[in-house]
Amino acid sequence: MDTYKISWIKIIKKLSPYNVKKGLLYLKHFGPKEFWIRLTERFQTDDVNYEEWYQNHKPSGEELQKQREKIFSDMPLISILVPVYNTPEGFLKQMIQSVRKQTYGNWELCIANANPSNEQVSDILDIAARKDKRIRVVHVPENEGIAQNTNAALRIAKGEYVGLLDHDDLLTPDALYEMVKALNENGRPEVLYSDEDKVSTDLSEHFQPHMKPDFNKDLLRSNNYITHFFVASKSLINRIGGFDGAYNGAQDYDLILRCTEQAEGIVHIPRILYHWRVHKASTADNPASKKYAFDAGKHAVEAHLKRCGETGEVSHTKDLGFYQVKYSVQGKPLVSIIIPNKDQVEALAQCLESVEKSSYPNYEIIIVENNSENKETFAFYQKIQSERIRVVVWEGEFNYSGINNYGVKYAKGDYLILLNNDIEVIAKDWMEEMLGNCQREDVGVVGAKLYYPDDTIQHAGIVVGIGGVAGAVFVGMPGAYSGYFHKASIQQNLSAVTAACMMVKRSVYEELGGLEEKLKVAFNDVDFCLRVREKGYLVVYNPAVELYHYESKSRGVEDSKQKVRRFQNEIEYMRKHWLKLLKDGDPMYNPNLTLTKWDYTLKNNQKG
Repeated sequence: MDTYKISWIKIIKKLSPYNVKKGLLYLKHFGPKEFWIRLTERFQTDDVNYEEWYQNHKPSGEELQKQREKIFSDMPLISILVPVYNTPEGFLKQMIQSVRKQTYGNWELCIANANPSNEQVSDILDIAARKDKRIRVVHVPENEGIAQNTNAALRIAKGEYVGLLDHDDLLTPDALYEMVKALNENGRPEVLYSDEDKVSTDLSEHFQPHMKPDFNKDLLRSNNYITHFFVASKSLINRIGGFDGAYNGAQDYDLILRCTEQAEGIVHIPRILYHWRVHKASTADNPASKKYAFDAGKHAVEAHLKRCGETGEVSHTKDLGFYQVKYSVQGKPLVSIIIPNKDQVEALAQCLESVEKSSYPNYEIIIVENNSENKETFAFYQKIQSERIRVVVWEGEFNYSGINNYGVKYAKGDYLILLNNDIEVIAKDWMEEMLGNCQREDVGVVGAKLYYPDDTIQHAGIVVGIGGVAGAVFVGMPGAYSGYFHKASIQQNLSAVTAACMMVKRSVYEELGGLEEKLKVAFNDVDFCLRVREKGYLVVYNPAVELYHYESKSRGVEDSKQKVRRFQNEIEYMRKHWLKLLKDGDPMYNPNLTLTKWDYTLKNNQKG
C-alpha cells in the first residue's frame, strides 16, 4: 500500500474549526498544489496522537511537587522578559499564570507595557504586580517597536539569566526547573533552549510538536529553529548589546544568532517546555501575515554571516521563514571526483555525461576499476581517458573503503568528491554548492539530496540509531515533500551523510586516514562522518545538491551466508566503536523521536 495515501477518516477526525481555518489560510497563501503537499505531510506521519503523547509525558502532580521541594547547589534568579502590546485580557492572564505556576521559585517577570493608555491591560498588570512582588512592570508610552520594548524589560531585569516569553504564549510548569537543572548539570552554559509545541487559541488542542536537535549551526542559518523556550545569561545579552530594532519582526532570531556566536556553552533540553499559541494574526499560524518578519530574518542571517567572516547569498525558500544560504566559492580549486566501477558501462557513461554538464570547470575524475569482466568496459575506459579522466586499477576484492582510499592516492585536488557510478547529476551548480560549503573553515564533509528514478527521496541525511545502527531519513517520500519542519529541504548539520555523493576536504580525509577498510560495504560513510565530527568539523547536508541515484530499492539484501556474516561483523564494529553515541542518541536528532521509522514520528505514547 502506498505510504502516502491518506486516510480520509484520519483527516475528518482532525477537522476542528481551528484546523479548517488554518487550512484555508494555507490554501490562500500557497495555492492548491502546495496546500495539498502540506496536507498530506501533516497526516502521513501522524501515527501517534500528540495530545495523548503530551498528556502522558508531562510531569505528574507528584513530580511537580518534588520539583518545588528541590534545592539545587546553584539557584540563579531568572528574569522572564515579556513585551506587551494590547494583549487580549484572557491571553495576558494565562501567560502571567503560567509563570506564577513555575515549580522553580527564584524568578521575576519583567513586563514592558508598550501601550499604557490601554486601561484594561494596564489594570491587569498593576493588579498582578501588587499580588506578586516578583512581577515587575515598566510602561513604555512611546512604543518604538518590539525590540526596543523588550530592551525596556531587559533594563529592569536583575537576574543572572533571562528567558524570552511572548505575551500570548505559555510556559509549562516545569520550564524554569528544567533550565536550572540543566544549568547545574552542564557547568552554567550561557545559552539554553527547549522543545516546544503549539496550542490552539482556547488551549484545547496541543499540536505540531517541534522536537529539536542539539545546537545545529547550519539549521539555525536556515531557520530560527531554536525560538522558544530560549534562556541566556544576562552578561551574554549585555555583551552583544541586547535587542536590535533594525530586525523588528525577527528580533529574537537576530538575538539568538548573535548569542550563539559568542556563547560559552549551548545546551538543548529535549522536553516540551513552551506552548506557542496560534491565532489568526499569529506568524506561527498564518505564514503570510508578517512578510516583513521573514525579510527581517533574511537580513539577520546576512548580518550573521558577515560577522562570522563568511560570504554567501541568502534567499527565501518557498516556505516563508526558511532560508537557503549559497556560500561563495573562493578561487577555483581543483576538485577530484573518485568513482569506483565494475562493468556497468551504461550507468558509468550516464554518470560521466551528467558530470560534464557541471558549471564548475576545474575538476578531474578518477575511475577506480575493480575486477570488471566485460571487454566493453575496458574499451570504454580507453575511449574516455583524457587529461581530465583517468582510470586506475584496484586489484583486490571489493572493498568500498579500500577502493576509495586507493583512488584518493591518485587525486591532485584539495577537495574530494566520493561518487557512485550510478549517480546522475541534476543541478548543474552542484559542485559550487558543495565547494562553497566545504571551503568553510569548520566544515569537513558536505552531503547531497538523492532521488530514486521515480523521483522519491533516497537520501536526505542519515540519523544514527535508526534501524539499529544508522539509516537515511525520508526514504521513499515524494521529492516534492519537504518533511518534518522542512528538514528534507533545508541545509543543516547532521551526524552523517551518504558517500554515494560526498565532498570532503582532502586535508580532513588524510587527517583521518580515509574510510575505515574494515567496513568493506556498510556504514563506512557513517563511521567516517562520525570521526569527522569527533575531530570538531561539521557535516553539512545541502539539499540544493540534487542527484538521481539509480541504486535499486532492493539493493543491500544480504542473500548469502558470507554476506550476512560480513554485514553482522560491520554492525558489530559500529556498535563497538560508537556504543556511547548509540546509547545516548544522535545529537542531531531528538530522543523523543522514533528510531523504527525514518519520518520523524514521535517515539510512542508511553512516558519515557
